[in-house]
Amino acid sequence: MTTDKNTPKFIFITGGVVSSLGKGIASASIGSLLESEGLKVTFLKFDPYINVDPGTMNPFQHGEVFVTEDGSETDLDLGHYERFTSVVTSRKNNYTTGKIYYNVISKERRGEYLGGTVQMVPHITDEIKQCILDAANNMDVIIVEIGGTVGDIEGLPYLEAIRQFRFDMGVDKTLSIHLTLIPYIKTADEIKTKPTQHSVNKMREIGIQPDILVCRTDRTIPPEVKRKIALFCNVDPESVIIARDVESIYEVPLMLHEDGLDRMILKKLNIQAKGSDLKIWEDVAEKIKHPEGKVKIAVVGKYVHLKDSYKSLCEALAHGGIANNVEVDIQWIDAEEVEKRGAGPFLSDVHGVLIPGGFGSRGIEGKIQAIRFARENRVPFFGICLGMQCAVIEFARNVAGLEKANSTEFDGNTPYPVIHIMPGQEGVEKGGTMRLGAYPCILMPNSLAYNAYKSGKISERHRHRYEFNNNHRDMLIKNGMVISGLYPQQDLVEIIELKEHPWFLASQFHPEFKSKPTSPHPLFTSFIEAAAKRSKGI
Repeated sequence: MTTDKNTPKFIFITGGVVSSLGKGIASASIGSLLESEGLKVTFLKFDPYINVDPGTMNPFQHGEVFVTEDGSETDLDLGHYERFTSVVTSRKNNYTTGKIYYNVISKERRGEYLGGTVQMVPHITDEIKQCILDAANNMDVIIVEIGGTVGDIEGLPYLEAIRQFRFDMGVDKTLSIHLTLIPYIKTADEIKTKPTQHSVNKMREIGIQPDILVCRTDRTIPPEVKRKIALFCNVDPESVIIARDVESIYEVPLMLHEDGLDRMILKKLNIQAKGSDLKIWEDVAEKIKHPEGKVKIAVVGKYVHLKDSYKSLCEALAHGGIANNVEVDIQWIDAEEVEKRGAGPFLSDVHGVLIPGGFGSRGIEGKIQAIRFARENRVPFFGICLGMQCAVIEFARNVAGLEKANSTEFDGNTPYPVIHIMPGQEGVEKGGTMRLGAYPCILMPNSLAYNAYKSGKISERHRHRYEFNNNHRDMLIKNGMVISGLYPQQDLVEIIELKEHPWFLASQFHPEFKSKPTSPHPLFTSFIEAAAKRSKGI
C-alpha cells in the first residue's frame, strides 16, 4: 500500500441489524452535505459478492446495473452517489470480492509476490486498502461504503481492511459511521435499542469502534433513549444521529443536517467548517411535497415486480416531475400481461407510456402492443434502449408494412431484421458485443431531441448489444420515421421520433443515468411536460 502527504480523510460506512437500511442513501447524503461545505468528495462501494461485476446478474436478485461514463457495470448505489452530488463515478468507485480476488490472483500469476504464500492477510486486505487509496486520489474526503451487514462472513475481509486502515492513516484521518435499526415493538409499546447494541458489539469484536451511529427509525426517539444507546455503544450522545423515515429520499440530507451529522463529521475529522448552503435541497423537497398537478406514467417492462431493477428510471421520472412541478404516479405494467390481454385495459387512462431497457424475448410482444397503443392514440411515448428497438419493430410492422419485422435477438430468421448485431460481432462472446459507457451523439436541428437538449451535440451512456439496422433506414424514413440522433463515428442510430405525434421519442442510450433532482434530464423533463399537457387536456 502506498500513501503520500496529501492523503485525504476517509469515512467508512457500515451497516448492522438488517440489510436494506439505506447505506447508499446515507453515504450519498453525507457526500452532498460535505460538498455543500466546499469539500471535494468521492465514493467507493465494496460489494462482498464474488461476481466480478453485476453485469450478468439477474435483476430480480441484484436490482439495477448502473453504468458509469467509462463503461463499467456497477452497483446501483453509484447512481445515488451521482444523483446527490457532482461526482462522476468510474470503475474505480466500485469493487467486488470477485474483482479483488481477480487482481490478487493475477499478481500472483505474474510473480509479484516473489513466490510468497498468498493469504487473506496481508494480500487481500492490502489490495482492498490500495483500492481505497486509488479512488481517493486528489480528493478531500472519500466515503467508503461496505456492502452487506456486519456479521456476514463475506464482509469480514473488508472490515479487517478498514480496521487496519486506522492504524495506517491515524485516527485524525479516519471515521467509522455505523448504520443500524431501532425497531418499535407494537405489542410492548417499546423502542428497542438491543439490536443496535449487539451490532456495535459485533463491530468492536472485529476491532472497530464506531465513531458515529446513524439509527434508522420510523418515529421520534426520546433523549433518554439516545443517551442509553450512547452509554452501551461507547459513543457520546451527540454522535447518535436519528435518521427518521421521510417522504422522499431527497429530504435525507436536510434531516441528517438537522440532527447535526455533518457538523459532527467535520469536528471529528478536524475539518474547518465553511458553512453549508442547503437551499437547493430545500427547493427540491418543497417541489416534491407541494406539486401543482399529477401525471400517470405507465412503465411497461419485464422486471416490474422488483422496482430496484429500474431505480435510476424511477428517479429520473421523479426529476422530470420536479422540473414541471407535478407528481409522477408510476403505473407498473407487466409486459406479459399486456401480451395476454392487450394494451387498452392497462393504458386507457395514463398520460404517458415508457418502455425501459432490458434483455431477452420475454414480454416483447406486449411491449410492442403498448407502443402501438401509444402511437395510435397519441399518448406521449418514451422508449429507452430495448424500448427504442421495440418502437422500430412496431413501426416497421404496422406503418412501413414489413409484417414480420423483428430483431435478430428474438427471431434469427426474420425477413426484415430491423434490429441486428452489426457485421463483425457475430460469434463474439456476449460481453464483447456490448456497447457500454458514454458515446457522443449528433442531433438533428429543430427535432424534439434538439429542442429538449437545446444543443446539437450530446453524450450519453449505453448498455446494449443490438443496433438499428441501417439497411432498412431509408424505408423507415420514407414512411415517416425521423432519425434525430446519430453516433457519428459509425453512423449508428441513437434517437428516433415521429413527426405526427404530440411526443414520441426513443433513444438507444440510457438518459436516466445522468439525471439528478437538482438537474433533471432534458428528455425526462420534456416527456413529463408532454404528459402534464395531456393530463390537462391540452
